[in-house]
Amino acid sequence: MKITKVEIIHENLELTRPYTIAYRTIKAVENIFLILHLADGTIGIGCAAPAPGVTGESVVDSESALRNVVEPQLHGQSIHQFPALLARLRHQLLETPAALAAVDIALHDAFTRHLGLRLVDWWGAVHTTLPTSITIGILSVEETLEQAREHLATGFRVFKLKTGRTVPEDVEVFTRLRELIGPDLPIRIDANQGYQPADLVAFADATRLLDVEFYEQPFPTGHHRSIVRHTAEIAGIDAQLLLPPALRTICAADEDLHHATDALELAARPQPFGIFNIKLMKCGGLEEARKIAFIAKRTGIDLMWGCNDESIVSITAALHAAMASPATRYLDLDGSLDLARDLVTGGFVLENGYLSIGDGLGLGCKLL
Repeated sequence: MKITKVEIIHENLELTRPYTIAYRTIKAVENIFLILHLADGTIGIGCAAPAPGVTGESVVDSESALRNVVEPQLHGQSIHQFPALLARLRHQLLETPAALAAVDIALHDAFTRHLGLRLVDWWGAVHTTLPTSITIGILSVEETLEQAREHLATGFRVFKLKTGRTVPEDVEVFTRLRELIGPDLPIRIDANQGYQPADLVAFADATRLLDVEFYEQPFPTGHHRSIVRHTAEIAGIDAQLLLPPALRTICAADEDLHHATDALELAARPQPFGIFNIKLMKCGGLEEARKIAFIAKRTGIDLMWGCNDESIVSITAALHAAMASPATRYLDLDGSLDLARDLVTGGFVLENGYLSIGDGLGLGCKLL
């Protein structure tokens, strides 16, 4: 079954609620949609959500790769050969992982729709529903509590709190949030590389009776001992290994984990992280994500599936992979919830903070 048309759509998607993290405020995101049309009328939808600080590429880079490399190479090819097509393109798109993710997602979607299956059923589902966290950016205490009340009212029961103020200020916000939601609901911390080891230890000591679920990428990425932003900083693995083992086990690798080669290094003992955060845009799509998931399962590392601000398309793709991975323990797949608009509907089902996969074929997303 041939691919008869390759469609590329660049969209600027505004957020309903801008938010602040450790190094910037985000008001809108640019996503690039890749739509593959098959001769029998089947389509496959992928999405690229590039972010220079995460994927290392700009929107211009992603769109150029899709138009100049992907489109001419996919047009006229058979969807039945999609693993070979993806393998060839992977080598050409190593510097643009978000563009690669769009191709990977669209090919998986088109192929499983053509087969008449949900993607998760092609792999084999091991989970049916899991709670996702909802993110609260860097805000004042009162704004944090106001957002938390809104999220509680809509059914969310797992919170991710962004930090990046001074440690005492971060502790105050966390403490007030814990007082509001009570002792039983999980709160995870995302410092977005904003801490140094002494900061994290100070935060952990100050909140040791308040039950932090885990800490996501607390330190500047070292890209494995090679890059440090400032000479006074300790980064990446070096910083993680300064922590007590018990604290390392509740730290999640995000910016330090891009692809399966990184996962192999981070899984070696002494393990600097006890959790891997897989993002399709970082690693280049579902195929590479599943390699990371396999490494995590074999080495006893828990998985979190995360995202950028991105379309329902790629959020749903990550959810399919998460539900087919035995090591999956955490979801942080709220990246489409604050989009003012999207190009698709369907995909996942969100009910009382829990995500599950819909009944549609492939990813189950429908173009609006």
